[in-house]
Amino acid sequence: MKSPDAGNKAQRSRPARMVGAIEGHLQRRVLAGLLELVPLIVTIIVLLFIINKADGYVRQLPFVEGEPWDVTGIGIVALIVAFYIVGILVSVRLGRWIITLVGQVLLHVPVVKVIYRVMLQVTSVLASDYGFSRVVFIEWPREGMVAMGFVTGRVLSKDKDHSLVSVYIPTVPNPTSGNMAFIHEDDVMETDLSVDAAMKLVFSGGFVIPDDLSMARLPRTDADIDTDFLGSFESEGSIRARQAKEHRPSEAGEAGVPAVGGPMPKGARQEKPS
Repeated sequence: MKSPDAGNKAQRSRPARMVGAIEGHLQRRVLAGLLELVPLIVTIIVLLFIINKADGYVRQLPFVEGEPWDVTGIGIVALIVAFYIVGILVSVRLGRWIITLVGQVLLHVPVVKVIYRVMLQVTSVLASDYGFSRVVFIEWPREGMVAMGFVTGRVLSKDKDHSLVSVYIPTVPNPTSGNMAFIHEDDVMETDLSVDAAMKLVFSGGFVIPDDLSMARLPRTDADIDTDFLGSFESEGSIRARQAKEHRPSEAGEAGVPAVGGPMPKGARQEKPS
């Protein structure tokens, strides 16, 4: 037979289990709702901050303050109009020349040139769909561990038959900072992961993992490995520019006038020196 004390203890533990179950249910649901609303809340906070800052500048202008258009949100409207005007200017030759001239002036101002150059690089990356050619994996920060990176550039050796790639390894969840490493192209592990899927992986801190992920490295023997980084390298952009310059006809040749040391056009008469 069960003692009366055991029955009383069972009756007292039943409400405690119910309270624990209700508490766990509430915690899970509140956390799930919070995680769903965090992106929306952060977006609203950032938009309100931008609107307030823009209104603070625009609504103090003499032709805005006290006028019928002195309303909340006029700062955002003014920013959109300003961006539109600048977009029209850069679409014509005169506007591009003015923007280029201003940029050249800023690039010669101490301290300012550093900030301006960095912002140019950031905007170029954003305008070029991240500016990454492909996603790779490399052994980082030690052997036995792999890190995901983005190939941002490639340099070719002038003396040897191999190339280096610059790999940007972003930090999580803020990819605007990270590490950069030069590595032999044969040492990277290729993957079928797209840049967009990789960026989602970075922003989510690894929570948004793609359904399929493949990595592969080209097979080679130890004799093929060349870990010497010494030597002279040239970027692909520099190679293309040099090749274009070598194959580009001179302005004189294009105008029908022979370049220095070049042959005379067919049918042209060469005057004898007096």
